[in-house]
Amino acid sequence: MIKLSGVRKSFGAVEVIQGVDIEVEDGEFTVFVGPSGCGKSTLLRMIAGLESIDGGDLILNGKRINDVPPDQRGIAMVFQSYALYPHMTVGQNIGFSLDLKKVPKAEIAREVGRVAELLQLSDLLDRRPAELSGGQRQRVAIGRAIIKRPRVILFDEPLSNLDAALRVQMRAELQNLHQELRPTIVYVTHDQIEAMTMATRIVVLNKGKVEQWDTPIALYTDPVNTFVASFIGSPRMNLVSGSIAGDTAGQVFKADAGWTARLDGHSVAGAIGQRATLGIRPEDIRPVDDVAQADLSGAIAIVERLGAETYLNVRDGQDTLLVRAQGDLALSPGAPVQLALNHSAFHLFDQSGRVIAA
Repeated sequence: MIKLSGVRKSFGAVEVIQGVDIEVEDGEFTVFVGPSGCGKSTLLRMIAGLESIDGGDLILNGKRINDVPPDQRGIAMVFQSYALYPHMTVGQNIGFSLDLKKVPKAEIAREVGRVAELLQLSDLLDRRPAELSGGQRQRVAIGRAIIKRPRVILFDEPLSNLDAALRVQMRAELQNLHQELRPTIVYVTHDQIEAMTMATRIVVLNKGKVEQWDTPIALYTDPVNTFVASFIGSPRMNLVSGSIAGDTAGQVFKADAGWTARLDGHSVAGAIGQRATLGIRPEDIRPVDDVAQADLSGAIAIVERLGAETYLNVRDGQDTLLVRAQGDLALSPGAPVQLALNHSAFHLFDQSGRVIAA
């Protein structure tokens, strides 16, 4: 288990990690996500021992390891760049750490064979990195990390150099690796789709602070603020500015664009008269033909027909709403459209961006 308690890190006068408190349970697949510059890679390097800790404690299995050298932590790391030795074969790259420890050659060969079979590299052991594809090189880098049977494996954006198809393939392979070996994995990415599909839990970072830390679905369904709401989910959540009106018997959201929506089932009586932001996922908005069923009307700006679903960018006079509709809709830019909202799926945030009802 990894525990970070009040961990801080500064570069000069800039504090890039501002008191992070999280725990990664044994065998978990935890993913750090956030925009560029949020501190996720720095936090990962602090766990690895490649960056010093200026404040707080880093605990591994109950032992404080702030000052333990990287090679004594039992942690392996896979970097964004494959960092393979070009003059060595695949087998030599994978077994290099055991060779450094003077492990007998027969045992190295046995371990390299085991790892190569797990990562589907058995037919490539005699090739050099220049003869491999990007996905194959990444598997070699992973093999070099796991051959040491580490307690913890750290991944720093390992798929960012791969094309879209290879990223999908490697996501599946990393999930299979985790199920096979059950190591504790901490994984850094800016791609929230990677996070949603692989993680046991996700840590959302912003400007060196933890915004929210939970399971992928909990982050999707119950974001605590507008930052998490807009960052988690692809396509992102629609955020509409307005205010809350009504009385204790019932409240409505009044969008600045002029339309209103009932807030049935949302306990926001204490926020009547206050400015607010309404969040709604694209899949919770649907085009309708009946004006009586619609919450608002607008004009279509962009149509993206993907076959199984259609994305619409709809202007309501002030905001642009993204709509994810099932099936293929033969609609054209400029056409008027009526939209119905799923009221039970509303998220409401106050002026500071914190959730007031979900």
